[in-house]
Amino acid sequence: MSDQLAYVLVTPYSLYKSRTGGIVGRLLAHARLELVATRMYVFSEKFVDEYQKIICTSDMDGRLAKAWHNYLDEHLRPRNVWGYLPRCFLFLFRGPNAVRHLKEDVIGSFTEQPVGDTLRGAYGDFIRDQSGEIHYFEPAVITCPDPKLNDAHLKLLADYSLSDGGVLEGRIKYTEPNVQVSLVMLKPDNFERRSRRPGNIIDTFSRTGLRIVAARLFKMTVAKAEEFYGPLKEIFARKLKGNVAQEVYERLHNAFSFDFAMADADKVADMLAERNAVSEFNRIVEYMTGVNPDDISPAEKASAGRTKCLALLYEGPNAIDRIREVLGSTDPSKAEPGTVRSDFGRDLMRNGAHASDSPENAARERQIIGLSGQEKGDCDVTEIIRKYLAGPR
Repeated sequence: MSDQLAYVLVTPYSLYKSRTGGIVGRLLAHARLELVATRMYVFSEKFVDEYQKIICTSDMDGRLAKAWHNYLDEHLRPRNVWGYLPRCFLFLFRGPNAVRHLKEDVIGSFTEQPVGDTLRGAYGDFIRDQSGEIHYFEPAVITCPDPKLNDAHLKLLADYSLSDGGVLEGRIKYTEPNVQVSLVMLKPDNFERRSRRPGNIIDTFSRTGLRIVAARLFKMTVAKAEEFYGPLKEIFARKLKGNVAQEVYERLHNAFSFDFAMADADKVADMLAERNAVSEFNRIVEYMTGVNPDDISPAEKASAGRTKCLALLYEGPNAIDRIREVLGSTDPSKAEPGTVRSDFGRDLMRNGAHASDSPENAARERQIIGLSGQEKGDCDVTEIIRKYLAGPR
């Protein structure tokens, strides 16, 4: 069978209760599929109306169908009984038999037994009385259960992706002052192979109590990486000069028949500091993109990129400082235990995640990543779904 496109929506209640990381961890570790896109949605009344028409299969038990319709009314409509912004987190997967594999092997069916072998078993709730009436229903995630209905589900998600999806900044009400938005970027080594790492990192950030208001999976190009990390080049030239001087001294102080002092090494370092900074900068660009800038022409930089990153926007009071506290020190060996970089970092470069260090840098970085909130008509979810629906299957 050719590859299918399938989706998973993390429900508003799962997001509200900060179960997102655990759910994402299971999805990415157990789905033998490629994650191709992510997006945040808030369904409009019209979107919910259309979704209710296709959510149930023709052979579905009538009581379960009723529970689904009630659930969408109570949880996904803008005016809901909980009084929260009904955010949904979309994950788009591609691979062989993707619809059935996600539903049967990863998400699972509804069960009244308290088992955690599937995603719904661990994070969903389904309670019937003795007559079979459903009294409590929380699916944790929503997906299409039937390959025959999948195209209709995907088309609906594409049709509403621009009007009902994207950056949800400023739509949640807070009682505390100083509401900020911080960019968090999960780095490429988190996606080198199937694992729970991305979900576990998201779960660690849930300690902040902040809300995810945007998400984008993307390949960072060399041009964007150079722009994103551009400020580091000057910092490297200044801060790494001492390292260069020490390296020069250790290599040359016994190499001549005359004295070679540290002052001599400092003079050599003056000549090499800029070249060393460029070399270190290029190492970061290559790590973030999978492409060495020296191996391509300037014209290729705008499109060259092989690795995946996941960008998330977190919103809430004092978001910048709260995220940085949970992120931990740049050096994982010095990071506070329990922080992202302590638990998931490997070294100064492969340290798990990046987070904005100021509101000004958050705004600059969001612009580069494509999550400024000003993007119009630019949606990878729409493009991927429409290309898939138009192609042969």
